[in-house]
Amino acid sequence: MVIQTQVKSVLNEIEEEEQRVQQLEEELNHVQKSTEMLRASLNEQIQKKATIENGMQRLQEKINEEDGNIDVVQRVKVLLESVEALEKQEGELRTSCEQKHSNLQAEVNELERISNSEEINSHSGDLQSFRDLGENWQSAKELAAKLRAVLSLKRRLDDQPSPSELIQYERRFSELYVQIQEKHQQTRQYYATYNALLEIKELVQKETSLLNSISSQFQDAMTSTAGRAKLIGSMEAVLQGTQQKLGKVQLGLQEEQRKCDVFKEEYAASVVEQRRCSSILKAFQEECTKNEKLRRQTSA
Repeated sequence: MVIQTQVKSVLNEIEEEEQRVQQLEEELNHVQKSTEMLRASLNEQIQKKATIENGMQRLQEKINEEDGNIDVVQRVKVLLESVEALEKQEGELRTSCEQKHSNLQAEVNELERISNSEEINSHSGDLQSFRDLGENWQSAKELAAKLRAVLSLKRRLDDQPSPSELIQYERRFSELYVQIQEKHQQTRQYYATYNALLEIKELVQKETSLLNSISSQFQDAMTSTAGRAKLIGSMEAVLQGTQQKLGKVQLGLQEEQRKCDVFKEEYAASVVEQRRCSSILKAFQEECTKNEKLRRQTSA
C-alpha cells in the first residue's frame, strides 16, 4: 500500500509538471501571436510614418514654393506634432514588444532548461523504479494468491485418507464394535443376574414367611383335627405353588439353553466368517501395499 501511494504521488507530480509546461507553451503561443500582431501594427505605423514624412516633404516643398502662407504653416505644425506623437508611440510600442519578447524568451529558455535538466531524468528514473516496484508487487500478489490456492488444495488432499489409513480406520472401528458388543453382552448378563437374584430374594422371603407362619400355627393346628386338616391343605397349596414355580423355572431354563445353543452355533459361524474376513482383509492390505508401491514408482 505504501508503494502504491508513493507511485501515485510521483505520477501526480509529473502530471502537474506536464500540465504546467503545456500551460506555459500555450501562453508562449499566445504571446507570440500578440507579438506578431504588434509587429504588424508597428509596420503599419511605420508605413503611416513614411506616408506622413512624404507628405511633410511635399508640404515643405510647397512651403518653399509658397512662402508666407500661414494656413500651410499651421498644417505643417499639426503634421509635425502628429509625427512626433507617432514616433513616441512607436518607441513605446517597440520598447513594450522588446520587453515582452525578452520575457517570453527567458521563459522559453527556462522551460528548455527544465525539460533537459537532470531533475526530470531523476523523476523519470524514480518513476520507472516505482513502476517496477508496482509490477513486482502485483506479481507478488498473484503469486501469493496462487500459493494460497495450492495450500488449500494440499489441505484438501491431506484431509482425504490414504488406503492404509482407511484400513487402519476399518480395523479400529471393528475393534470398537467388538468392544461395544462385549460391553453390551456383559451388561445383559448383569441385568439377567440382577433379575435372577431378585427372584431368589422374593422366593426366600416367601419361604421365610411361610416357615414363620407354619411355626406360629403348628402348635395350635396340632391340638384339633380341623386345625391339622387346614395345615395340611395350606401345605399342599404351598407345594403346588412351588411346583408351578419350579415348572416355570425349568421352562425358562430350557428356553435359555435353547438360546445358548443357537448362540453357540452363531458364534461358530461368526468365527468361521471372521477367519474368512481376516484372510480377505490380509489379501486386500497386501494388494493396497503393492498398489502404493506401484503408484510411488509411477510418480517417481
